Amino acid sequence: MAHVVVLGAGLGGAIMAYELREKLRAEDKVTVVTKDPKYHFVPSNPWVAVGWRDREEITVDLAPTMARKGIDFIPVAVERVHPEENRVTLADGQSISYDYLVIATGPELAFDEIEGFGPEGFTQSVCHVDHAEAAGRAFEEFCKNPRPIVIGAVQGASCYGPAYEFAFILDTALRKRKIRDQVPMTFVTSEPYVGHLGLDGVGDTKGLMETNLRERHIKWMTSSKLQKVEDGKMTVEEIADDGSVKAVTELPFGYAMLLPAFRGIPALRGIEGLVNPRGFVIVDRHQRNPAFPNVFGIGVCVAIPPVGKTPVPVGVPKTGFMIESMVTATSHNIANLVRGREPDETGTWNAVCLADFGDSGIAFVAQPQIPPRNVNWSSQGKWVHWAKIAFERYFMHKLRKGTSETFYEKFGMSMLGIDKLKATKKTN
Repeated sequence: MAHVVVLGAGLGGAIMAYELREKLRAEDKVTVVTKDPKYHFVPSNPWVAVGWRDREEITVDLAPTMARKGIDFIPVAVERVHPEENRVTLADGQSISYDYLVIATGPELAFDEIEGFGPEGFTQSVCHVDHAEAAGRAFEEFCKNPRPIVIGAVQGASCYGPAYEFAFILDTALRKRKIRDQVPMTFVTSEPYVGHLGLDGVGDTKGLMETNLRERHIKWMTSSKLQKVEDGKMTVEEIADDGSVKAVTELPFGYAMLLPAFRGIPALRGIEGLVNPRGFVIVDRHQRNPAFPNVFGIGVCVAIPPVGKTPVPVGVPKTGFMIESMVTATSHNIANLVRGREPDETGTWNAVCLADFGDSGIAFVAQPQIPPRNVNWSSQGKWVHWAKIAFERYFMHKLRKGTSETFYEKFGMSMLGIDKLKATKKTN
C-alpha cells in the first residue's frame, strides 16, 4: 500500500485528490491536508467585492465529498514539511508520514513587503473570499462618498487578470449606480505594457486592454513600483527601461485594490533543494522535485521563471488550465510509481483565461503558455461574461460531485471554435 498526502485543497489540490483516487490502486491511501475545510471559488471574488455574489454561493464544503470518495480529509494547517523524513507536521501537533507528497498549497500573499499595503493597511484585496467580503463593505461605504479609485498589481505580482477584471467590474458597477462620472480611475501595474499579463501578451491582449481602458476612461501607469501606501494616498515610482526612477507620483484614492506578490508558505520556505529562495517548489518536467523525487508540486506554489527581463519584476501566472494540466500529469506519474514504473507524463502548461468585465470580457488561449506558441489567440465580447458564469456553475458542480473531469482544454478548444465560427460568418 502507498500513502499519498496532498497539501492544500484549492483549485489544484481538490481535483488532485479526486484524480489520485481514481488512478491509484484500491489499497492505496489518499489524505488531504488543508487549513480551510471549505473551498471558495477564487475567480468569483471580484463579484463578491461588488455585491454580485455572496460567500455561500461560491463555497463548497469538501468534507462530505472527500468522505464519499474514500479520501481522508484533515482540515488542519500544515506547520512544516520534512522531506528528508517523508513526513509533515501540522499546526495541532499531528505528524503524518507519506510515501508520496503533492504540494498544492497555493501561495502566501506578500502584503507585508510594502508599507501600508493590503487589507491590514489601506488597500483592499480580492485574493481570498474574506478579503473580497471586506472589499465589498468598503465599496458600499465608498459609494456614499465617491472619490478616485486605484486598481492594479504591484511589483513581483504574477496574477494580473483579476486586476483588470476588477477595474472593469468596478466601472460597470459604478455605471449601474450612476456615479461613475464622480470617480476618476487609474490602473497601476508592474507590467511593461497593459495586457502583458506576465506572459508577454497573448494574441492582441495589449490592444484589447488599451482600448477597453481608454473607452472606459481609466488612465494607466505601467512599469510602476508601489513604494508605500498611506490613508488616502499612495506613492508610486515609474521605472525607466534602464531601471532608473523616471518619476515619482502621489496618487490620491478613496478606494484601492492592488494584487500582491506571492511567495511560498512558511511551512516550505528555507528547505534546501525543495524550494527556491522565494519559497516556491522546484519541479522537473514531470512535476517532480529533483532533490526529493517522491515530492511533487502543482499550482501557484510551483517555481516558474519569468518570461523575460522587465524594468519592474513581473511573475508568470499559473492559470487554471496550467494547473489542471499539472494535476493530470502528476496523478498519472504517481500512479506509475506505485506500480513500479517511471514517470512519463508531462503537463501541457497551456493557458486559457476568461477575464470578465461585468458586462463583457476578454478571453485568451495560449498554447503553450510560455512563448513561442502554437496557438496565440484572444477575443472579446459579451459572450465572455456569460461563459465566466457558466464556468463558475460548472466548476462548483464538479467539486460537489467529486469528479476529476478536465474542463479547460475542452473549453479552450470551444472558444477557438467560436472565434472561427465568427470569422466564417463575417466572410460569408
